[in-house]
Amino acid sequence: MLEKLASIEAKYEELTELLGQPEVIADQSRLQKYAKAHSDLSEIVSKYRNYKDTLQQLEDTRTMLREETDEEFRQMLLDEERSLQDKKTSLEKEMQVLLLPRDPNDDKNVIMEIRAGTGGEEAALFAGDLFRMYCRYAENQGWKVDVMDSNDTDIGGIKEVIFGVEGPGAYSKLKFESGVHRVQRIPSTESGGRIHTSAATVAVLPEAEEVEIDIDANDLRVDVYCSSGPGGQSVNTTQSAVRITHIPTGLVVTCQDEKSQHKNKAKAMRVLRSRLKEIMEAEQNAEMAGTRKSQVGSGDRSERIRTYNFPQGRVSDHRINLTLHKLDTILQGNLDEIIQALIANDQAERLKKVD
Repeated sequence: MLEKLASIEAKYEELTELLGQPEVIADQSRLQKYAKAHSDLSEIVSKYRNYKDTLQQLEDTRTMLREETDEEFRQMLLDEERSLQDKKTSLEKEMQVLLLPRDPNDDKNVIMEIRAGTGGEEAALFAGDLFRMYCRYAENQGWKVDVMDSNDTDIGGIKEVIFGVEGPGAYSKLKFESGVHRVQRIPSTESGGRIHTSAATVAVLPEAEEVEIDIDANDLRVDVYCSSGPGGQSVNTTQSAVRITHIPTGLVVTCQDEKSQHKNKAKAMRVLRSRLKEIMEAEQNAEMAGTRKSQVGSGDRSERIRTYNFPQGRVSDHRINLTLHKLDTILQGNLDEIIQALIANDQAERLKKVD
């Protein structure tokens, strides 16, 4: 590990020198490339330098301990040695995590899809709750939410919603949300006061860039039509809604959120590229998908991952056996505690494989 860290530090110093060269500063493309690489290495280099300083301090403290005869001062040195040893151990663990291979999609924006599952109208109401929860979480993170398509019900539920989330590290934090989310509560539509169980599915796709997925225009069938809202009434009289069918795979994407046909088509293409990227990666990386299937889960949207129990005010994530009695605050978008626990668990599982 230390050899690898020394090599990373040398690369970091090389990049620092390059960033100061006039010919690099004049070339925006190279400057951005080197600046990003420099930024990506800065955290681990900082930890490594802190670690080397700690090792030096530990060695100096032990040298003084061997020479010191005053008992009171020796006790102070022993306390200092213990503190430095704890810091050394902590830094080693942190550096091990930072050395784990990064998911290349972690920095990407995401396309999220929420669909009502079993439970009829109550499932649609729950899908709406989940959508608002993620919108509030995104707002807390300073991210932008861009609705691409939605199918609402007459009483405020959502049968299906597709939306983009744009912001630094969006996929790294939201990727564990894919799967079946279950709710247990007394529906507002239920007169008998019985607790019902309903479900909604969530899919989180890293947004694919145009350079990653090359789509042949001849493989697409594009249909335009008038968009509609709850109950099927006409929202506008122009043919602004877009349906794109990818003929080779049969994938169909619709978008009617914008009044402009051009904007709806652009949004639909974003969703299509991301779905094609998911299919391509699943085919090419079957081995990686098997490795990824840890306690946190595979990201399979058919896997039941979480239960929201209203009578008990609790949320339980079944993959990591985490239960929080904070239902109200979680539905308000305060997901950090769950997401950080999922990230920590994923890191721990991957570290076991390294060991």
